[in-house]
Amino acid sequence: MSTVRELLSIDPEGADAPFEQVRHQVALLIESGRLVTGERLPSVRGLASDLGLAAGTVARAYRELEADGLVTTARGAGTRVAPRAEADGALVEAAAREYLARLRSLGVSDDRAIEVVEIVARGD
Repeated sequence: MSTVRELLSIDPEGADAPFEQVRHQVALLIESGRLVTGERLPSVRGLASDLGLAAGTVARAYRELEADGLVTTARGAGTRVAPRAEADGALVEAAAREYLARLRSLGVSDDRAIEVVEIVARGD
C-alpha cells in the first residue's frame, strides 16, 4: 500500500500555491477513499521534508483540511482522517438529480442508471 508521501507531488511551476496543492491532493485522497477514517497523516515536519517544502506550508494545508472537516489534529495523536458525516438529505438528492440528468443527456434510461449505481456500489 502506498503511503501519503508517495502519493503527493508538488509542481513548483504550478498555478496553485504549494499549500493548496498539498491540501487539494490530500482532500482527493480522502474523498476517493484512498485515505480512510482514522488513518494518520505524516507529521508536518516529515511531509514538508519529503516534499521539499517549509513546515509552515504543510501546516497551513493541514489547518485548511481541518477547517473543511476532513482531518482532525490532537496533541499526541497527530493528524488523522476525520470520520465522514453522512451528507444532508438535500445534498444527496441534488447529487442524484445531477447524476440522473447527466445520464439522461447521454441517452441512458432511468432503470439503467439505477442498475449502474448498484453495480458500482457492489464493486463489480
